Amino acid sequence: MISTNDFRKGVIIEVDNISCEVIDFQHVKPGKGGAFVRTKLKNVKTGAVLDKTFNAGIKVKLADLEEKSVQYLYKSEKEYHFMDDRTYEQIYLTQEQIGDNIKFLKENMTLDLVCKDGVALTIKFPTFVELKITDTPPGVKGDTAATNSKPATVETGALIQVPFFINIGDVIKIDTRTNDYVERVK
Repeated sequence: MISTNDFRKGVIIEVDNISCEVIDFQHVKPGKGGAFVRTKLKNVKTGAVLDKTFNAGIKVKLADLEEKSVQYLYKSEKEYHFMDDRTYEQIYLTQEQIGDNIKFLKENMTLDLVCKDGVALTIKFPTFVELKITDTPPGVKGDTAATNSKPATVETGALIQVPFFINIGDVIKIDTRTNDYVERVK
């Protein structure tokens, strides 16, 4: 069980016997009445998104899931192919099952596959990924203000806002929860 006060992005809960991933949440304390939590939930089987409101502090059942380590191999027309690290079994997922973080998916990346009753549901991405910059405009000499940023494309094709001192070929760390630049690695 988990309290609605402890919701975080990526937590998978049971709502009406359906496993749903919390993709967004907001704690609301109105001036009148009790506090509540407004959530956006994604059905992990179908990918359908629904809005649901919970009273603050109530307990919700965590989904009974198992995780196993998989390696991303390649993308075919509509499917993404993964290999179980233990059994070498190949698993196929759709873009809807993987979710928005698909833009950080890189070949040979090791991830956690979330399963329920032996059926693959979704991929759990690490909190941080390190990707190489493939395209960004050059920084202007002397323009090093930490608050300014410029667009940069990473090796997976994702567009990220980075500081002006970042150049093509640099490897950066990205927070997959917020899609934000964290630091330059190399």
